[in-house]
Amino acid sequence: MKLASLKHGRDGKLVVVSNDLAWCADAAHIAPTLQAALDDWDRIEPALRNLHTDLQHEMIPMRRFHEHGAAAPLPRAYQWADGSAYVNHVALVRQARGAEMPETFWHDPLMYQGGSDGFLGPRDPIPLADEAWGCDLEAEVVVVTGDVPMGASRAEALAAIRLVGLTNDVSLRNLIPGELAKGFGFFQSKPASAFSPVFVTPDALGDWWTDGRLHRRLMVDLNGQAFGRAHAGVDMTFDFGTLIAHAAKTRALGAGTIIGSGTVSNRDADGGPGKPIAEGGVGYSCLAEVRTIETIRGGAPVTPFLKAGDTVRIWAEDDKHHPIFGVIDQTVTTA
Repeated sequence: MKLASLKHGRDGKLVVVSNDLAWCADAAHIAPTLQAALDDWDRIEPALRNLHTDLQHEMIPMRRFHEHGAAAPLPRAYQWADGSAYVNHVALVRQARGAEMPETFWHDPLMYQGGSDGFLGPRDPIPLADEAWGCDLEAEVVVVTGDVPMGASRAEALAAIRLVGLTNDVSLRNLIPGELAKGFGFFQSKPASAFSPVFVTPDALGDWWTDGRLHRRLMVDLNGQAFGRAHAGVDMTFDFGTLIAHAAKTRALGAGTIIGSGTVSNRDADGGPGKPIAEGGVGYSCLAEVRTIETIRGGAPVTPFLKAGDTVRIWAEDDKHHPIFGVIDQTVTTA
């Protein structure tokens, strides 16, 4: 089942979306918003699934689904926590700045709590007030949970996953060092993130969703050129069950909590840093990583951060090369 929120007020209007993303049907008579559905999932999910089946069989009123009219599936959420499941990415960044990586990073996930009071839609621009802030894209996989009890096991955490999607977790890289130096975490360096047009139930992904991982390539284009084709199911040190259980160690998580994977990152076939697509590699899911590798190789980064007019596209494909979650397609604009 695929769900989306059309732009409408603060929290959008819930619709079910056909598997080919061509059509949608109003779900307001079942739940006005996705958050309302998540709050009462056990009761509401079967009705939404029946509506989705009727849509697939063209048995109900439907209309064209236009991704530019979609908000983030959850236009705002009670909680947005982003992990760093691809430790390869963390290791490279620390190597570039000459910092030793603690051994604990390989068995104790990194996670920060981001702003969740307003997310960008999949076709909304990325507002940037100052290019000196070092604006970066970050292509990631996300999941949305139901209620998760404090102290949940990995198995319990996996069972609580309701939906899977993608995000562009925008970062302002040149603000991060100063904030981290204060010892109190991210804030100004993490503006609003954008999410894929639709979120998908895990069962609808079939074998692509296994062991708490999405086994598809995360496609990233920058200014119309292939930039990243990393495989989300490869080199993921911590699966989503582990990430959710980590977040729930000392507190319960409310329905509608969004958990991010962190930047998807693959090693090269020889075990070393990933290579650009032009050199036969799978490329990158953020600019910081390619800049890091340029620093390791040549002593300084060459690739610039995003500037006004740059475009970013993020999606994942099925076996017929059709987008599974729709496409995040954004242009950087002057705020």
